[in-house]
Amino acid sequence: MLKIKYLVLIIVLLGVEIAFSQSIEISGKIESKVGVENIHVINKTAQVFTITNQKGEFKISVSLNDSLTFSSIQHQIKTVVIDKNMMFFRTIKVTLEEQINELDEVLVGKVLTGNLLSDIKNTKGDPPINFYDVGIPGYTGKPATQTERRLDEASNFSPKAGGSLGGAGGSISAVALINAISGRTKMLKARVALEEREVLIQSIIGRLSKDFFASNPLEEDLKMDFFYFCADDENFIKYCKNETDFKILIFLRHKYKQYIENRETTKN
Repeated sequence: MLKIKYLVLIIVLLGVEIAFSQSIEISGKIESKVGVENIHVINKTAQVFTITNQKGEFKISVSLNDSLTFSSIQHQIKTVVIDKNMMFFRTIKVTLEEQINELDEVLVGKVLTGNLLSDIKNTKGDPPINFYDVGIPGYTGKPATQTERRLDEASNFSPKAGGSLGGAGGSISAVALINAISGRTKMLKARVALEEREVLIQSIIGRLSKDFFASNPLEEDLKMDFFYFCADDENFIKYCKNETDFKILIFLRHKYKQYIENRETTKN
């Protein structure tokens, strides 16, 4: 009878060990005083990642002893190793500390003494005046780039000083017509699109490169080449502009596989 009990115990222990050696999905929750949404959760061991929702909740695949890294702009980076308790209960709770960036003290302007007459004499310059002060309507949106301004001028189909061609539906600027025929307008459109891609990829590099390469290793001298490989994709703007970090990371992961396959093909 005793032998049977030992045999059952051994079978149970073996079952537990086998369960711990397999990959499972666990649920997690982030606690923080400065926000819990859009925190990057990276399983460095399995090279998978996810992002927390508005409540700080997430789900991710793990195995025993995997390392999970938690990071965001607002928080200090934290790494947690998956133990048997986390595997057994399939849950994890992580508290993140606020990232405090201390700046050197900066002295701006003149030092005031407290003597009103003296301070007035030492203060020079007139306050700035904007178009609201004088009742003039003005543009408050995003400033256009030089290429965008040139494109607007080149393709503007309203009368210009350079002359216009009359038509039933209105008038066409002669300059705009010449630009269209010569190909200058097409060239400027292509340049605007290129600048848009450049701005977007630089933004992605600044926000996501560190976390992405933590789970998708690449040699240092190949990282920029990889990002421009992504920017050259015809769907780059569609999948990355005004999208969440999670969707952008999915796109980068897809391009990463293509990039590695292309390099392997080139080597062979």
